[in-house]
Parts: sequence; structure tokens; C-alpha cells
Amino acid sequence: MIRNAFTEAFGIQHPIVQGGMQWVATAELAAAVSNAGGLGLISALTQPTPQHLADEIARCRNLTDQPFGVNLTILPSISPPPYAEYRQAIIDSGVTIVETAGSNPAPHVAAFKAAGVRVLHKCTSVRHAVKAQSLQVDAVSIDGFECAGHPGEDDVPGLVLIPAAARKLTIPVVASGGFADGRGLVAALALGASGISMGTRFMCTVESPIHQNIKEAIVQASERDTELIFRPLHNTARVAANTVSRKVAQVLAAGGQFEDVRDLVAGSRGRRVYELGDPDAGIWTVGQVQGLIEDIPTCAELISRILEEARAILTDHLPALLKDASAPTPGGR
Repeated sequence: MIRNAFTEAFGIQHPIVQGGMQWVATAELAAAVSNAGGLGLISALTQPTPQHLADEIARCRNLTDQPFGVNLTILPSISPPPYAEYRQAIIDSGVTIVETAGSNPAPHVAAFKAAGVRVLHKCTSVRHAVKAQSLQVDAVSIDGFECAGHPGEDDVPGLVLIPAAARKLTIPVVASGGFADGRGLVAALALGASGISMGTRFMCTVESPIHQNIKEAIVQASERDTELIFRPLHNTARVAANTVSRKVAQVLAAGGQFEDVRDLVAGSRGRRVYELGDPDAGIWTVGQVQGLIEDIPTCAELISRILEEARAILTDHLPALLKDASAPTPGGR
């Protein structure tokens, strides 16, 4: 077991967080991760109403007696969802851990903290992480450019972003984007993080609710099989490379505007990808880390394997390298 300030603050056994992915982060997946000692998260906005979210939280509580949380992603919208009502449903349900993401979480953080909820805020830049710390969040999840979904506009990969954030913050940092195995966990710890968050890797597990065809598509894909869309609109998103995402990128690169691709990027189409198993049915998010994914284990098998790989690296591989480095060279004195 790896114990540190993050695991202690959030009451979990292992410093492994499941991403709060829309359409994917359901009670079954969150409970499976939490039962395996990680931190499972339910996606609030996957649920059509705050009452549906309260029901999903209750379902998760029936599936696990371990800590789990809810992801609340706040994004600009012409017709925004009732964020305050979702927030209140989380508080009224007795959830003690929330992951906020997207826009400035200030109004929500104040309410959550007043209710005794611990807040993990996901962001894509050091400056936003510093701002989140000033709002008294309990930890930040810093998302490198490799990540699925919205990587921000700075294009800074995790190898630089994680230590840059850890250097500036006094609260725990969780590394996100590009993590799938024990090597990634050890690397994140070496870079100054207190744990890792994985989205794409948990999509490709037995308990993930997405269609088996999509899980197998992730296994077959390489790290090059993603597309960056909305770059000309300064709202970059990393998604699976398919006929739809390539069309969106082409239209926008030629000077098109959002209205020209609205139908192509509709969330309802993306949801059908996961339901029907057709990877070309719409836009769906996936990270470059899919190039490291080779199987579809249970969440318990995955977390156990990650911890065992990390232990072997820390106790066997790295000490052996240090021992070899200290050995005298042939002919040396």
C-alpha cells in the first residue's frame, strides 16, 4: 500500500482515482473502483436531473461501503444545467468527496466546503491549480496534454506540467492524462504527485458500462489514434480518431464555425457510440494512453496489477539499477 497525504485526506487505500467521465462514470464502475481500494467517481451530468443523480448515489452506496465521490463538471453553455440543484443533491445525499472540473468552481467550492465535503479540482494549468488552492480545495488533479477530453490550450504534457504544479502547491497533486499501469504511478510519484487519475484505462474494464466493441477498439488502437478538434475555436478536445472527428477537424480548419459542426458533435451521438458499439456513430473521448492498453480486466485486477508493478519497480528494478551503477567498472581502481 502507498499511503500519503492524499490517501489520508480522502480516506482511500490506494492513490488511484477513476475519472468522472460523462456517460461512463456510473454507480457500477465507481463502486468497483472503490471496492478495489481506489476512489470511484460518479458523473453528475450523466444523470438527466438532480433527482436521478440522488438515485444513482443511492445505488452506488448499495454497491460499496468504501469512499466514493461525484464529478461535477462546470462548462459554459447557452442553456446550462441547474448546477446549484445538482450540487445540493450531492450535499443532501451525504457524499463527502467531490471532483469539480471545467470553469471556475468558486461558487460550488464554498458550498461544498461549508457542508464538510472534500474537493478535488481538475485543471489543465499551473495557474488554475494555484487559483484552486486559494479557494481552499483539498487537492488538485492536473491534466496533461495527453489526456482525453479538454486538455486546455497550453499544450503542456504531463512530464512538465506535473512537477511544475507540485512545485507551486502545498496541497496534494493527482496526476491525470496518460496513466494506465504501475510504471505511470511510479513516474507520477517521482514527479511530485501523490497519485494518479485514469479515465481511458477504466473505460476498458469489465465493469465499464460502454459497449464491448468500444472496449475492444481501445485495445486495438495506438497512441496515434486520437484527433484534436475545436482547436480553431480555442476549445480543444482530444477525441477518438474516426470519420466524424476527422470531418469536424477538416470543416473547422477550413474556416468553419461551431454551427457548421453542431450536428456532428452532438452529445446524443456520442452517447450512442457507447450504447450501440459503433465507433463511427459520433464523437467520443479517449486519450493517447490507449496505446498502452492491451486487455480488459476487472477494476480489482487492474488496480492490483498496477500496485504490484509499482512495487516491483520501487523494490526490485530501481534498487538494482542503483546497485549496478555503484559497482566498479572493469579495470577500475
